[in-house]
Amino acid sequence: SRLGSMWFNRVQQLAGPTHAGRFSRFALIAKKVNDYEPLLLNETDQQLRDRTRALKLKVAQGDSLNSIMVEAFALVRESSKRTIGLRHFDVQVLGGAAIHNRCIAELETGEGKTLVSTMPAFLNALQGKGVHVVTVNDYLAQRDADWMAPIFTHLGLTVGCIQTGQPDAVRRTHYNCDITYGTSKEFGFDFLRDELKRLQLGGDGHQKSFEQVFLGRGVHTENEKPVQRVHQVAIVDEADSILIDEARTPLIIGANNQPTQEEASAYYGADQLAATLERVKDFKYDPIERKAELTAAGRRKVQAVGAHPSFAALTVDGLYEYVERALRAQIAYLKDRDYVTVGGEVVIVDEFTGRLMPGRQWQDGLHQAIQAKERLEITLETITAARVTVQDYFLRYNKLAGMTGTASSDARELKRIYKVDVFKVPTNRPCIRVWVPDRVFSTNDEKFRAVADVVIEWNKKQVPVLVGTRSIEKSERLSALLTDAGVEHQVLNAKNHEVEAEIVSHAGEAGRVTVATNMAGRGTDIKLTEAVAKLGGLHVIGTERHESTRIDRQLAGRSARQGDPGHCQFFVSLEDEIIEAFGEKPAARIRRRYKNKGELTSLRMRRLVMAAQRRKERQHFRDRKLLMHYEKQRAEMRRNMGLNPVLG
Repeated sequence: SRLGSMWFNRVQQLAGPTHAGRFSRFALIAKKVNDYEPLLLNETDQQLRDRTRALKLKVAQGDSLNSIMVEAFALVRESSKRTIGLRHFDVQVLGGAAIHNRCIAELETGEGKTLVSTMPAFLNALQGKGVHVVTVNDYLAQRDADWMAPIFTHLGLTVGCIQTGQPDAVRRTHYNCDITYGTSKEFGFDFLRDELKRLQLGGDGHQKSFEQVFLGRGVHTENEKPVQRVHQVAIVDEADSILIDEARTPLIIGANNQPTQEEASAYYGADQLAATLERVKDFKYDPIERKAELTAAGRRKVQAVGAHPSFAALTVDGLYEYVERALRAQIAYLKDRDYVTVGGEVVIVDEFTGRLMPGRQWQDGLHQAIQAKERLEITLETITAARVTVQDYFLRYNKLAGMTGTASSDARELKRIYKVDVFKVPTNRPCIRVWVPDRVFSTNDEKFRAVADVVIEWNKKQVPVLVGTRSIEKSERLSALLTDAGVEHQVLNAKNHEVEAEIVSHAGEAGRVTVATNMAGRGTDIKLTEAVAKLGGLHVIGTERHESTRIDRQLAGRSARQGDPGHCQFFVSLEDEIIEAFGEKPAARIRRRYKNKGELTSLRMRRLVMAAQRRKERQHFRDRKLLMHYEKQRAEMRRNMGLNPVLG
């Protein structure tokens, strides 16, 4: 048994809030759930629903959730067997107990996190206040809701799913369900919209005023009322991505601020002027902060054209700002990596998931600078109407927990900010993934040729291959090389996300080659056939190290799932963006020194890339700390002024 000896667990549970103590306590719960299982085998579906109603009544009468946990977990396991044909493994019950006890359960990729969440979600939904199951994108939210809903509905609970573009009436219905699936962004923006509605209603949006009750006046329409209920329980899937990676950017709702014709002309003029400036001589660019700053020579150049009609409405300092913003748009934000153009609009690509985010805009005029760069119509610039950080939003829940495949490296940060512990859950079967050392090349051309050669070689042996890239542009670049070599393959990126499920479902078949962005990095389950297992399983190639080792581990986790064989290797080059973590000049020095040297086999070069990755992780950690400090000061200042800290 993966749970260990029960007599030993009874002794070790006395170790208290240590990992060993928790493991033993949760293992004993899993054993009790196993013992309860035979009691439910011969019960009818109606009897199971009657048990659910009885549990709800107990909770309403004041019984603690811990006192009914074993029966609730056993009911979910039995319902899962009858509806979707899956039985929770012992280690999955262990993970469910950890999540209920406010932990982030770290389960290896492929261990069935979606199924694990059903047990604590059901148990906490018995309170009648709603449970939010949060994931990273709309596709996974809908998939998980559709997949797990039969388990809950079979026991008499209701399930909802929040998707981008749903009207308020539909959202309100889904939020009133016992269990609601959705993305962190949708939950967060709904919270902000509700705060704006409460401001307009002049109260909390639920209590009726004197005029409404006695005079029949001032009755508000349904669309004017908040959609969310209380923030009771959140179970966060891919918790490290949502609580750590996405926490560097606050959620902001903007109010329209119509640009004048002069402002639009200034954006186009600044873009043309920025294109004439020389790097180093006219401006300095900081790749770490992604900011450009004009030098004295650059300012003189800008002043020389300051009389142009495009800049008539700007002060000298304002002109500098416009030009520096244009430089930032040209250098730091690249088409088919950070954004795509669809129907004459700039659509942001999520850097963590590789998915499009329609309707979102960069702040402080950056979005308009990118529109000018792409020669698109300048749209409305937004001013902040409401904002909340990821940290502040999730700390509003009375209970926060979650699961992920990669959280132990950030356990201290999760504990300090969110007050949750990371609990490592053992795998159901030993993991037999083969990690091959990275291959380092001096240029991107050499790297992509080497990747194509390896893919061609494996394709001849009918081995399925998944190649992960960081951007749409790089996925299409590798696709062109494979097309020239006559290798049949599928490309999965934000441009063809509609066929994602179909591409992923076939990625584990013999001879399949799939080139994907980060879209294939989380939540995608690639099934293998027996013939493929004999060939060594799915072979994963990373074409670049990401800014966090956790994202690399997620990509590798598409292979060797549930005891299957698998293989993973990363190909990196000195022209990769990660090298700029050392700074612009040191990175340029390294690249010049090893230019056109082909493959760099020294262990020192692999360590160099790892050092750059660690430096980037430390920088992101500092960014999150600074954002938290700034938002805390801002909220405190607004409270002292008697204002809502979320609005404005």
